[in-house]
Amino acid sequence: MTSASVPMLEIKDLHVYYGRAHVLQGVSLTLDHGVLAVVGRNGMGKTTLCNSILGLTPARGSIKVAGQEIVGLPPNEIVGLGLAYVPQGRRLWPSLSVDEHLRLAAGNSRKGPWDIDGIYNTFPRLAERKNHGGGQLSGGEQQMLAIGRALLAQPRILVMDEPTEGLAPVIVEHVAETLKGLAGESETSVFLVEQNLGVATDVSDDVAVMVGGRIARVMHANMLAADPDLQHRLLGVKSSREGELFDISDEKPDFVVDETIKDRTDERPDDDSDIEVDASTARSQESKLQPTSTNPEPSSEEHGEIDWVARPPFPVSQVVGRAAYVVGTFDTKARELMFLKSRLDRQGLRTVTVDLSTSRNPSPAAVSPIEVARFHPKGLDAVFTGDRGSAVTEMSKAFERFIVTRRDLGGIISAGGSGGTALAAPGFRALQVGIPKILISTVASGNVNPYVGPADICMMYSVTDVQGINRISEKVLANGAHALAGMIGFRAEESTETKPAIGLTMFGVTTPCVQMVSKALESRYDTLTFHATGTGGQSLEKLVDCGLLVGVIDVTTTEIADLHAGGIFSAGEDRLGAIIRSGIPYVGSCGALDMVNFGAKDTVPEKFRDRNLYAHNPQVTLMRTTPEENEAMGRWIAARLNRMQGPVRFLLPMAGVSLIDAPGKPFHDPEADQRLFEAIERDFVPGSDRRLVKLPNNINDPEFADAIVECFRDVIGTSAK
Repeated sequence: MTSASVPMLEIKDLHVYYGRAHVLQGVSLTLDHGVLAVVGRNGMGKTTLCNSILGLTPARGSIKVAGQEIVGLPPNEIVGLGLAYVPQGRRLWPSLSVDEHLRLAAGNSRKGPWDIDGIYNTFPRLAERKNHGGGQLSGGEQQMLAIGRALLAQPRILVMDEPTEGLAPVIVEHVAETLKGLAGESETSVFLVEQNLGVATDVSDDVAVMVGGRIARVMHANMLAADPDLQHRLLGVKSSREGELFDISDEKPDFVVDETIKDRTDERPDDDSDIEVDASTARSQESKLQPTSTNPEPSSEEHGEIDWVARPPFPVSQVVGRAAYVVGTFDTKARELMFLKSRLDRQGLRTVTVDLSTSRNPSPAAVSPIEVARFHPKGLDAVFTGDRGSAVTEMSKAFERFIVTRRDLGGIISAGGSGGTALAAPGFRALQVGIPKILISTVASGNVNPYVGPADICMMYSVTDVQGINRISEKVLANGAHALAGMIGFRAEESTETKPAIGLTMFGVTTPCVQMVSKALESRYDTLTFHATGTGGQSLEKLVDCGLLVGVIDVTTTEIADLHAGGIFSAGEDRLGAIIRSGIPYVGSCGALDMVNFGAKDTVPEKFRDRNLYAHNPQVTLMRTTPEENEAMGRWIAARLNRMQGPVRFLLPMAGVSLIDAPGKPFHDPEADQRLFEAIERDFVPGSDRRLVKLPNNINDPEFADAIVECFRDVIGTSAK
């Protein structure tokens, strides 16, 4: 028992640095007894504070447990003084059963009120699953086990980091009731970091608000719970029917402590832990210094004893709530991936490591393969098949579903060979355009289209194999990490363009039409033109899927010809798929369906050598499509148009589909064109807002361009009604 006058936990003037980044800036808090909750948006330093208390992160300042100083003590000694930790992400052993987890924890603990039977009584579900491995448990069951494991250490202080993250509402309620029971019926106090504001205010006595690495205010929980305006002003919180959850968006709370993450400095902020910090005095002077020493992370003893040169810091507004994700197969590439992590850490970024291994070996990553595999639509067994080929394929599918759920994703990087690149790339491609993505790969010097596709992925050639750290790989990996840090820390300013964006497709032989259409619409729309080279069409539809376009003018559907005849510019079977999925207003035509694309003339397949070929330039050879190919394309197009749910206009240029499909030109073939038009007309199903428009013009005639503009204005007007 501690003296009534001695706090259970007392933190004074605590500072933590990650490289140049000043993460915790003079944090001071006191927990007398019961539950103290720390709340704040992502990236404010809450997890760093937990790690500092447990001795996992070096800190400067004072942390006392029942009056005893613990800063500088190793974690095992801190635990021996009566602290236990429930970390974010649970960190269980997949291969150990529930019972083995608990027996391992009980065997190393001191005597106290908690035993294994008591844990099973508190969490009956664990008793039912006692012989199941940690990797076989649901998220809620894993959290129960993590709490039970910590309680068997007989803690005086239980430090909990995001215990309700990712749990179903009924499990959240159970965890909350457990915390209230601990505070009310035992001698255990709880230091709680929680993103769910409803839980934090429900179970705690006092709530500390953390902003920019400092404690902005400490208040009674009821006060914060009852004041939505205060929640929004301090935290950027909005109420919802599911509970008062943090709105992790780009919206910034009105209350800001610091505008920049600062470099190392001896400055000590005042202790304002129990009052709201005045923003004008809280903004300490920005240090723009960097050591000239070759050691980028001097110890605290060296601090202040080295030379410094100017360096702009990252603005907090760019990195708060945004982590750098380091992903890959940690069973084979842990050293290289951890090297990337260390370089990102030195730049002051918060990092999250994600393991995509399929070997079931223990993982050093923050997010284990088990956690990723749970996102597979068919569950864990679909991923861990025992067959490497299928396991990699299915893990890639799980990762693709996992990564798009990460609300704190600021950028992503991976390093590996062909297998690791193929595993990570689909997840990279699933992310929205604009999120920084870097793939360091042994295959980056060849054909990268299968990996990059329509996404804005930056691929770096590794030069040497991604196998160990040597004089070459060290430079390449460091460059990749620093590039990602720059992308996250110095993001491009949001466009001030207020006009809605539309997408247009163009080829050299449809350029006049697209230029006329673009000019007619550019005063009202931001016109984005995509070169119909396969990837161009995929990129257009990627933006449609991301909701970044309000309409599409698909003048040039030539990629469909390459799909059907085996050319090099196919956009795949999903061409027009995004239009179908989104219901976006669509105006299309038959631009350049008279041609199939190949490379230089000697690359044209032997079976096509006697066809009508046209050298567009030394690197591109065009092949005229036949009547039979045109009929097949017409049926395919009509089937896609019939599935579109939004307003549709499809225009047929009866006098030719390209510049070289006109009288006297090399691809003029009225029979082939007629078979195309007849197939579309025959299979097309008109609707109230799905219409086919026949015009007696060539696709590049001004009258045809005018008709496209008129049709587009019609579908946009219809869509807006």
